[in-house]
Amino acid sequence: MDKSKDLHEGMRLKLDFRNVLESQVGTEKGITIKAIENMEDTVRVIDKKLKNDRAEGRLQFMDLPYQEVVVDKIISLANEKASNHENFLVIGIGGSTWGSIALHTALSHPYYNLLPKYKRGGKPRFFVIDNCDPDETAGLIDILDPKKTLVYIVSKSGATPEPMANFVKFYGIMKNSIEQYAEHFIIATDEVDSVLRRVAKEEGIRCLDIPKNVSGRFSIFSPVSLFPAAVLGIDIEELLSGARYMDKICNESDVWQNPAYMFAVLEYLSLTKKEYNISVLMPYSRKLRHIVNWYVQLWAESLGKKESRNGEIINAGSTPLKAVGAADQHSLLQLFNEGPFDKSITFIKIGHYENEVAIPCLFSGYNELEYFGGHSLEELIKTEQIATQLALTHYKRQNKTILLPEINAFTIGELIYFYELVTTVMGELLNVNAFDQPGVEEGKILTYALMGRKGFENRKKEITNKLIKEKTFIL
Repeated sequence: MDKSKDLHEGMRLKLDFRNVLESQVGTEKGITIKAIENMEDTVRVIDKKLKNDRAEGRLQFMDLPYQEVVVDKIISLANEKASNHENFLVIGIGGSTWGSIALHTALSHPYYNLLPKYKRGGKPRFFVIDNCDPDETAGLIDILDPKKTLVYIVSKSGATPEPMANFVKFYGIMKNSIEQYAEHFIIATDEVDSVLRRVAKEEGIRCLDIPKNVSGRFSIFSPVSLFPAAVLGIDIEELLSGARYMDKICNESDVWQNPAYMFAVLEYLSLTKKEYNISVLMPYSRKLRHIVNWYVQLWAESLGKKESRNGEIINAGSTPLKAVGAADQHSLLQLFNEGPFDKSITFIKIGHYENEVAIPCLFSGYNELEYFGGHSLEELIKTEQIATQLALTHYKRQNKTILLPEINAFTIGELIYFYELVTTVMGELLNVNAFDQPGVEEGKILTYALMGRKGFENRKKEITNKLIKEKTFIL
């Protein structure tokens, strides 16, 4: 008997979608079995297309979990650098940082930076700059000793304004403080060419490759996020093992056998047939709060598109919304239960938490307190999730549940790959390109122009003239 296979089966992500069906939430807002069956042929066509696209190299993100040689190099470099620095700073934005933050929050100690170094396994403290907020950057400059800090710059193009501005700032600090300053930098950028690659070559800075055909929000299984995870002691081989396992599970063309295909179909039907245009992801674990931030970018940037592949104006997409149980039961649940019928809610339910935390038997005679005795916080948060699920169903609100047996590198690998595939299939169902972001690019161009970058003088003049001509209404 293959024991590793049994172990993987015990860690398998599962999808419970009974509470999106009309039998649970009513005919007006529920999805029928017949509606799902009517999607079966469409899903088979999509499955065939995706497998063909993958074979021809157009879905490179799907092959990232299989890059053994790259992983070995990442682990070797991480081990070399980790013990030599007290601080590890990641500079990037969006897909360049959300994956690293999500993996760290999910798989490291919740108060990692406050642990003494020996309890961190000799690994450095972890910091991220993912904005151009001057107060945040100045704050980090105040606390980070350049001589004890490793800086990891992530930008595929090497031209994104926010991380590049922070890179220039920290580069200046390091160069003025340390003789061997290049040893304190690692760069991750396009595998072929970018300004960062040229800088790295001139300055003697080590470079990691971001695959050419992988966009930032799909890059979590590339060096972009794997290197920071390895520096922090996360088992990236197990992470990728979970992703490969989910890839195997989702190889089925039958929507009834493929959880990612089923999830995408349910989201599509909820959006297009029932007008649920807000997609809520609500994990019952604080460890997964930044997994939701990663998902929000993945979903919004991939699916929020003005045009279809045929050039038709469709303004596609649904709005992703973050909620974290049980805290957001006290902020968002009122809206979820009694507000507009526009939200499809997905819980992430944890089968077993790492810590149970027993509650002592105290305060006898105080009804509001004594009933906790003999229970645990694990019991409480699990009960909260069930209660919320029941309440939503009572109010005839669609909800479905992803079950993670526990939170570990393997199951997080499963979860991430699952959502990457769901998003890809949803793009096919909506007939949009899930891998571009033209709406983001326009904002970058306007920033370049207003900041005086060479080559954008005409756009700056155009913007300036427009602002002068416009009437200003300020109270």
